[in-house]
Amino acid sequence: MNKLLLHPFAKPVVFIACLLPFAWLFYSAVTNQLGANPAEALIRSMGDWTLRFICIVLAVTPLRVISGTPALARFRRMLGLFAYFYVVIHLLSYSWFDMGFDVPAIAKDIAKRPFILVGFSAFVLLTPLAATSFNAAIKAMGAKRWQWLHKLVYLIAALGLLHFFWMRAGKNNFTEVFVYAAIIALLLGWRVPQFLRKKRLQPIYSGNTKLS
Repeated sequence: MNKLLLHPFAKPVVFIACLLPFAWLFYSAVTNQLGANPAEALIRSMGDWTLRFICIVLAVTPLRVISGTPALARFRRMLGLFAYFYVVIHLLSYSWFDMGFDVPAIAKDIAKRPFILVGFSAFVLLTPLAATSFNAAIKAMGAKRWQWLHKLVYLIAALGLLHFFWMRAGKNNFTEVFVYAAIIALLLGWRVPQFLRKKRLQPIYSGNTKLS
């Protein structure tokens, strides 16, 4: 499996696969296959794919550890950037189709409606993660600060789930919400014992004296 994932064509294949949802939605929009309300279908679909990609990003580390496939880590950055790509399209679709790019109206709508505020907050937090998803940023920030910044993905996942919950609450449809909640809870819950185990294994220092 590692050899396959390290193949030079592996990344282009994953890149194309990540673009397929966008390509299908674009084709569906052009050919009028998005139903009676294509604008709403496009906005919601882009939001759904944003949440899915966040789940996929969170799944990389557990899958890498459990399967013993370290090569999976080389795709995490690309997957994270695709999560940002879809949230940008989600936001642009809302700004265009719902608000006509009326910036004051958009700002007022964000402040007035909590579920949009939560979604916009997730977008704002995701922006520095996308902006620093490059080797030069890691070098400039230092690995430790970079790692702490990118732990914001946990908060982003929670905000994205809350945004999705409030959006579905209007139609009293929570089935998918529970599915995403279970997936995110499982992916974040897996990290808790890993974190605690790592903390126990780390030596504790007091000044220059090793205590344990």
